Amino acid sequence: MISTWSEWKRYPRPGRGDNLEAPISPGIYEVRVAGSGALYSFGAVDNLAQALALLPVGSKSWFGRRNPSDVPDLEYRTCATSSKADAKAAAERMIGRRETYMSGAA
Repeated sequence: MISTWSEWKRYPRPGRGDNLEAPISPGIYEVRVAGSGALYSFGAVDNLAQALALLPVGSKSWFGRRNPSDVPDLEYRTCATSSKADAKAAAERMIGRRETYMSGAA
């Protein structure tokens, strides 16, 4: 079973102490660049909160710290499902619809 998408939320920036709000359940996540709406990351996962927390954001310096100026302004949303199999099926349908739309728009 698939729930509805959450509202878009600002992705926490390094060093600001922001919190990530996501369910600890299987589902789909989408991360986009806030200014342009360009897709940054998308996935069907076992644990939405963990996947978003581990998302590689920005580049690291030689000393292991991220340069805050390299981190794009991101937004994310989630859609919880009852299982990872449901999440994968929903993600595949979304990808298929997007490809169909893009081939018709080109």
